[in-house]
Parts: sequence; C-alpha cells; structure tokens
Amino acid sequence: MPRVSVVVDASAGEGIRLDRWLSSQPGAITRSRLKNGLSLLTVNGIPSKPSRSVREGDVIVAEWEDAFAGGISPEDIPLEILYEDANVTVVNKRCGMVTHPAAGNWSGTLVNALLWHWARNRPSGEKTPRAVGDEGAGHGLRPGIVHRLDKDTSGVIITAKNPETEAYPQGLFKSRSVKKIYLAIVCGRPPQEEGTVETNIARDAKSRKRFVATDLASRGKRAKTTYKIVAAWERHSLVAFSLHTGRTHQIRVHCRHLGCPILGDPIYGKKDRDFPSAALMLHAWRLSLVLPDGDQRTRFEAPVPARMKSVMEILRGKARP
Repeated sequence: MPRVSVVVDASAGEGIRLDRWLSSQPGAITRSRLKNGLSLLTVNGIPSKPSRSVREGDVIVAEWEDAFAGGISPEDIPLEILYEDANVTVVNKRCGMVTHPAAGNWSGTLVNALLWHWARNRPSGEKTPRAVGDEGAGHGLRPGIVHRLDKDTSGVIITAKNPETEAYPQGLFKSRSVKKIYLAIVCGRPPQEEGTVETNIARDAKSRKRFVATDLASRGKRAKTTYKIVAAWERHSLVAFSLHTGRTHQIRVHCRHLGCPILGDPIYGKKDRDFPSAALMLHAWRLSLVLPDGDQRTRFEAPVPARMKSVMEILRGKARP
C-alpha cells in the first residue's frame, strides 16, 4: 500500500487545503486518488480530512490504495438470494466474503459473484443489469454496492442491479430510512437489559484498522446504537442491535465501549477461552425499507447462521438452571 510522509514547508502559505497542497508536491498523489483511494490521513498524528487547512511545520502521513487496472471479472460463486426484482438483489452474505474488490481482495468478492449472477439470470424484458466497468460507487470497483458489511459479518445486504436505481437506496441509507437489526454473541453482557450507546467514532491514531468511541465532539462522527439482551449465559450473551447511524465497525466499537466485545472479534476483542477459534459472531439479521417500485416497507431476514447456532447450543448446554 503506497505511503507518503511529508512536512509542510513555507510554500503552503495561509489557508491552503491539505489535498491541494499535497497534490502539488513532486511525486505526490493526485487529489482524485486522495478522494477515492485514501485509507489513512493524519496531521501531526491526528486523523484528518483532505479539506483541512495546513500550515508550516505540519507532519502529514497518507496511505492509499492503488486503483485496480485489471477490471472486475464475473465469478461463478454461489449466492443465497433472499429477494430479487428488476432493480435490486438482496443477498444473505456469508461470513468471510468481502463485499467489493479492494487491495488484497481483487477476486472472490460479492461484487464478482453478483456480476456473474446478473449476467446469467436476467429475465426477458428486465432492465439491463450493470455490466463490468460501469461507473458506480467507488468508480467501477463497487458496482451495485449501496452499503457494506464487514468481511466476517454475515447477513442481509441489498444491492442495486443498474445505475439508474442505485441512487434510490443510497438516499434511503443517507436519510436513515433503512431499519437494520443485527444479532451478536458477546463476551459478558451489557450493563442493562436494554439501552442506547451514543458516542463519536473516530479512527484510532495508533492503528488504521481500528476505530475508537470518544466523547470528544471534535473527533470523528456521531454514532448511535440501541441494544436489547435476547439471552444470557454465565459468560456470554446474545444481543440484538439496532443501528441509527452507519459508521464503520459501529456495533463492534460500541460493544467494546460497553465492555462486552463480540465473540471472535480479532480487532476489538480477545481470544475467548471457551471458543478460541470462533469467527466473528455478528450477523445482519433483518433489514427493512421501501423498495424502488414499492409503496410499503418490505422486511428481509437472513436466518441465524450455523456458526452462531452451534455456539448457542454449547452455551445452552453449559447454562445453569
């Protein structure tokens, strides 16, 4: 992954944007690559935005993903389709599948599978589905993707089959009109039977892969999660989470903030002595919204996956009366 570390000199003047100054430096990255491929940007060790003004003496560190020049290849990967019409495909994404191509994962993603599925399963008279190379979210690397699930999070994800309808679900997510409920097996249990977690979430200055919950209004973005304990055992709990915002790793960060990290979380949790090899026990269980051609809210549900059922069976066997 390309990386640059530079110190702002006197040429910056007063009030120049970070991205404008950085792109003007010899051998630096362009503003478009900063906008579309940026994975880390800090000023003096603090996560920052490209629009921030810089001044002499600032230390800028930037990392970005190189664009993939090979195009996206459709791949015959089985998908569990929960619903499909002329505009959208709703999938129960399996644990371990990356949502869209990115550095280190140019194949085997949900996008690769969808491109194959759309090309092979278009009914006569249906709108032409997105083709390889169509410009969409992510400039061709994320065709049809209007929201994401982490690699190891399974469950409901809705995708747009053509560019004309992509903006509609994106708008619903932006306006918080999509209702999402997740299920997670956590270590320990939340402090109350049900409650709300509301903090800012910001990138961890020490690790670009992690985010942290903070009460500082000047850091990150506001995030709100409500939760309810569904079942509880001696050392674990099954909890339902509702998202009111859509921040990266939101549930995982808020679980850690509550003191009950998700079982199997390699970033925010610890190896559990009862389930040392557990995968991430987080599942996007329900999603509801008004479809592009609909007039009433439609709910989609992905069955609880086998990896979570097996853990719950073991926990039920160990449960005290």
